[in-house]
Amino acid sequence: MGGRWFGAVGVAVVAIVLVACGDSASAATDANQWLEDNDSARVQEWVRAENDKTFGVLQQDPRWGGNLAAAKEIGNSPDRLPTPTVIHGEIYNFWQDPDHTRGVWRKTSVADYQAAQPHWSTVLDVDALAAGEGRNWVWQGVDCAPARQTRCLVILSEGGEDAVTAREFDTETGQFVADGFVLPRGKQEVSWLDENTLLVGREWQPGELTSSGYAYVVKRWERGRPLDAAVEVGRGAREDVSTRPLVLTDGTNRTVALLDRSSSFFDHEYRLLADGSPALALPAKAEMRGMVAGRILVALQQDWAVDGTNFPAGTLVALDADALIRDPAHPHPSAVYTPGPADALEDVMTTRDQVVVLSLHDVRGRATVYHPGADGSWAATPLALPDNATISATAADDHSGLAYLTVTSFLEPPTLWRLDTVTNASAPVKSVPPQFDSTGLVVEQLKATSTDGTQVPYFVVHRADMPYDGSNPTILNAYGGFGATMTPHYGAETGRLWLSRGGVFALANIRGGGEFGPAWHDAALTTNRQRAFDDFAAVSRDLADRKITSARRLGITGASNGGLLMGVSMTQHPELFNAVDIGVPLLDMLRYEHIAAGASWVGEYGSVDDPAQRAFLERISPYQQLRPEVTYPEPFLWTTSKDDRVGPQHARKFAAKLAEQGHPYLFYEGSEGGHGTGANIDESATTTALRFTYFMRRLM
Repeated sequence: MGGRWFGAVGVAVVAIVLVACGDSASAATDANQWLEDNDSARVQEWVRAENDKTFGVLQQDPRWGGNLAAAKEIGNSPDRLPTPTVIHGEIYNFWQDPDHTRGVWRKTSVADYQAAQPHWSTVLDVDALAAGEGRNWVWQGVDCAPARQTRCLVILSEGGEDAVTAREFDTETGQFVADGFVLPRGKQEVSWLDENTLLVGREWQPGELTSSGYAYVVKRWERGRPLDAAVEVGRGAREDVSTRPLVLTDGTNRTVALLDRSSSFFDHEYRLLADGSPALALPAKAEMRGMVAGRILVALQQDWAVDGTNFPAGTLVALDADALIRDPAHPHPSAVYTPGPADALEDVMTTRDQVVVLSLHDVRGRATVYHPGADGSWAATPLALPDNATISATAADDHSGLAYLTVTSFLEPPTLWRLDTVTNASAPVKSVPPQFDSTGLVVEQLKATSTDGTQVPYFVVHRADMPYDGSNPTILNAYGGFGATMTPHYGAETGRLWLSRGGVFALANIRGGGEFGPAWHDAALTTNRQRAFDDFAAVSRDLADRKITSARRLGITGASNGGLLMGVSMTQHPELFNAVDIGVPLLDMLRYEHIAAGASWVGEYGSVDDPAQRAFLERISPYQQLRPEVTYPEPFLWTTSKDDRVGPQHARKFAAKLAEQGHPYLFYEGSEGGHGTGANIDESATTTALRFTYFMRRLM
């Protein structure tokens, strides 16, 4: 168990570390660098003025009121899946609604959970907690001690930022533990070693963080002792991305404690938590995914040749824990899951004695239960689940065979399936009523040819009787980074606010993502990233070539790394689009390493310290590539003041430069929400309504 509270740019979730000096060459000519100062009154006044201007445009549109009402209704609807977590043999759920805007953590029995209306009992009311303490608490989850699972760390943040506070909670008494573990606000990692001991990575001394803003010193903290008496058990280096504790636990409560040192975002050096223990002889691009029956599960992001066998990238392998502890330098892996050419490993769940592997085949979800054999082999049982759907890991119980999966698609609302991994039996137990009328809508999977000849798949959702005359308002979405997969999903807001009004929605599976395994991601790393941008442009042209839409009717949307994609697309191909929705983006790629957690993504984007990589970054950086003489489609940029992952600085500076050059634009910065759309349902609904009102104005 144990949480990792930092992540890739976007998909999904610490104080901001800003380097004032930064890159001197870009700083010397950057008139907007003052907008990087989050604490500046001048910056805050600029944000207020920009928000007022945007509200004056979008909130005056006659469709605004209906869009906002619909977004709030969808977000607050009781017709949502109460997503389960299995703790101590009971079902827990975090829920937000109009009566609980910050949310309530609640529980019920496994049997009662399957009822249409479970009888929930409140465990922790975050609204009451925030009101009583005068804090702006946003729920970030829980992490429970593995054996009994009755002592949990409740993770909270101020306004949704990545920096968190952790407080020990007793689920039996329903109270925070008096004199229990409390970790003050910070960008930190924690794992339970046992019920009385935590392993903690955090900023122990001022400035004791990596250049990415993450911990690199891990200490053991025992119950009853002050935090400053914690004992160091390992450290990485300041130039790393991070070093974190990791404790693997199987269904018999067997634990293996490790240190995970990440020299880059994708590279890991694992070391047993023992004095003088050598690093495990694993490939650098390998990730621990759990432990079952004394076998450690490792997902390979690169090929691995060992014991005369080659395990291709994308394989899930198992290592005998006892053998690995005896001899860390000579692991003997066995394959659990091996991908085919159109496959990708998506996720791994562990129950007491089985492994559930979620994978993709041609961007379609698959789920398989694996049973370990006495000889180190694994018996696979594919599950009969709906085809042409996305299958997501939802919850699994380490102490039984109970697991839950969520199945959804563009036109089918989410359905929760209960799985017994002992018998391989599965059945739907909960579903969401349709949130929009999908009558007459169809889904196609098409392919576009990129600049280098690569076939790039994409999905299109549209009316069956859609005219092929280029007149259809179309929104195209993609991400293309960090190996993240973009799969069919049920978007109630998109369905109600866009598809039901005759709009078309498209989702592109461009390189840089993980839809076809590590090679699909690796193809667009650092100076090869233009391939992802070319893929997206190819899909945009293909939509027009097929007369599904045209440049006048095509809008594009992306957030975080997807926001970078939007900025590049706008500056490289302004003629292809009439609307560009840019969310929580990276846009100044010469300064990104010095803003928020940007330094941690050098493995993805490259560094200005490398001459070749700097030259490439300058060529593609949207902020640097804006030109006063070029006509751009009016973009809508949105971010939040509490984004301490990418930071609001990129969007602010891009908007300011657009203004300097006389280009039209709209900008919105929410006060809360971290690296997302808002800290609660209503805040997220406001962002959603702004975005769809913008698209309607530009495309309909």
